[in-house]
Amino acid sequence: MYSIIVVPPAPGEDGPDDHASGQVRLAPGDRLAFGRSAHGNDLRIAHEGVSRRAGEVAAQGAFWTLSNFSRGQTYVVENPEGAGEHIKVAPGRLDAPVPFEFARIVLPAAGDLLTFEVWAPRHDYLGAAPGPDGATTAPAFSLDRGKRYFAVLAALCEPRLRGEPHAPLPTVDQVVARLRPGWPAASRASVQWNIDYLAVKLRLKPGPDAADPGPRLNGKKESLVSLALRFDLVREDDVLASLPPTAAAPVPAPVPESGDGTALR
Repeated sequence: MYSIIVVPPAPGEDGPDDHASGQVRLAPGDRLAFGRSAHGNDLRIAHEGVSRRAGEVAAQGAFWTLSNFSRGQTYVVENPEGAGEHIKVAPGRLDAPVPFEFARIVLPAAGDLLTFEVWAPRHDYLGAAPGPDGATTAPAFSLDRGKRYFAVLAALCEPRLRGEPHAPLPTVDQVVARLRPGWPAASRASVQWNIDYLAVKLRLKPGPDAADPGPRLNGKKESLVSLALRFDLVREDDVLASLPPTAAAPVPAPVPESGDGTALR
């Protein structure tokens, strides 16, 4: 069973020769060498700034590794679907594991940045066999997707789940407008209350009855969204299920806010 797909640039783009531009499928244990030389490489990258033997991609079941044969260039592996996530593979590093399902390998080459993609579509999961006896494990994050606080969290995460990983977060007024078609009583106060409640529920700050209230939480919305997206607490299908269609929610001009989400008027 093939587990890794290497996708060179389209013919005519900078990078691999046109004759090598088709997808290459690797089964577990297979390796694909790449570099400038026409000999000894499965994927030739004809650029004077690329080493003759530049590196190697290896399929390892449900993931893959990257080896950097260069003596002086660090390679970068980007996650095109993420919020800027990337890993660096230092010169001479062998079999660095790559955690991304979709990845873009970036090779610095004499002032140019050459890229090709690697896909890892194979997913292996634990079977459905019954677990050991005893009490079930407590969930890490207890969220009810039918509650209004979850709709508030989904609205905060929506811009970055729509394919804009660096999009600014919506203001409280924009969240109110986004939710009002399905929640007519939504207001700044109710949305802000739910944001505060989420910060406590997700343990970003202690509850109001705690002996030590802890330091003031600046960037509360940013912290909530970062946590929610990092652990997949909100997914794109949650946005579709929790929020009304975007056409029904005109967005007002943003109101400047302080770090904790309160409006500056």
